[in-house]
Amino acid sequence: MTRNALAADSGVSLRFLAQLEGGQGNPSILVLRRIASAMGFPPDDLLSEGPPPAIDRILLMQMLKRLSGDDIAKARRLLTQHLGLAAVSAAKKPYVTLIGLRGAGKTTLGRRLANHRGVPFFELDREVERDYGATIGEILQLHGQPGYRRFERDSLQAVLSKHPAAIIETGGGLAADPETLPLLLERSVAVWVRAAPEEHMQRVIDQGDLRPMARSREAMRELKNILNAREPFYRQAHLHLTTSGRTVDQSFKELLELLERG
Repeated sequence: MTRNALAADSGVSLRFLAQLEGGQGNPSILVLRRIASAMGFPPDDLLSEGPPPAIDRILLMQMLKRLSGDDIAKARRLLTQHLGLAAVSAAKKPYVTLIGLRGAGKTTLGRRLANHRGVPFFELDREVERDYGATIGEILQLHGQPGYRRFERDSLQAVLSKHPAAIIETGGGLAADPETLPLLLERSVAVWVRAAPEEHMQRVIDQGDLRPMARSREAMRELKNILNAREPFYRQAHLHLTTSGRTVDQSFKELLELLERG
């Protein structure tokens, strides 16, 4: 994970991150929480004073670290089935959540799927802004990335509690949150909507955001770094849908087929 990506996700300045890497910074607990959250690492593990974990847990964690992203997803499904951890089968879950970076097609496909099923569609970022009466930028400025993730999780839980069924589009960084991702996997059918980096970039530009054009080479490099950093989290989704080189109709047809197969 590059320092630029970590700074963007954690809300900690590049200068202070450089000081930390050089052994010169003295981070507060809040800063440690922001960094741990951005990297998808439980902050409690940094500060835990409890007894060491059992040897079986240590060996299991070491084993999981050696697995590829696809094997991790298979291991989770096997554990879920073998230990009976799945409260509701994927086919019977009334919620579908779409995860992935902006520009993959989540909004377009989500709206069509909601119309097809006759259920409401929610953009979680907009729900956070509505619930807390501030823009995402303002929330991040006031509370930082960890604070925004808490608000995001609260808004997600509110949607799940108020509506018996829904299609929910999530922000690009939500899946990297160690508390929210398990909630998505338990309560919904999570679909990773993905595309090639070049198509992500072009679709964002086509939506009217011309900022990447000003620094296209740097922006593309950062986009690829973010995709690489978040891919292990996105891969935990139950279903994967690639929209590269496909029309909306083709992608929507495949989405319906994936959901039908479960």
